[in-house]
Amino acid sequence: MFRSLIIIVGLLFSFNAMAEKVATLSVQQALLTSKAAGAFREKLKAELSGEQKQLADLEAQAKKIQEAIKKGQGTQSNEVQDQQRVQFQKAFGEYQRLGQELQQKQRQREDEFLKQMQPKLDAVIRSLIDSEGYDMVVNKQATIYVKPELDITARVVELLDKQ
Repeated sequence: MFRSLIIIVGLLFSFNAMAEKVATLSVQQALLTSKAAGAFREKLKAELSGEQKQLADLEAQAKKIQEAIKKGQGTQSNEVQDQQRVQFQKAFGEYQRLGQELQQKQRQREDEFLKQMQPKLDAVIRSLIDSEGYDMVVNKQATIYVKPELDITARVVELLDKQ
């Protein structure tokens, strides 16, 4: 009985210690839906468009060689088929190399963007916490359920876009 009383009193104290004003925030969503992110995506797309075209051309070239190999099976000499296989391997290898370089360049630029945006995002979140008096802001991805009105992601995006 005494033990039960201690547990109940402990629960009452823990409820009193709980945060009064709570919100959820998806930091990733806030960053990705901001105007700055949209402008960054457009700029990156334009910046990498030449390499994207080159990659598409290499893919088309490799497919064309591969089709020629398939069509020529049984009708072409082994020497011609071997030459085509070498051409295909060369084109496909170049396609893979360029694709990996392009992905790496894109990841690097995205990382730079995120590093650039992090201080702005932190300032917006801190300002919102101070002005709205939040006791706790929880990562939205860490919640199982939350009422939509507790989600401040859209508000963070709005403030981020004003900067």
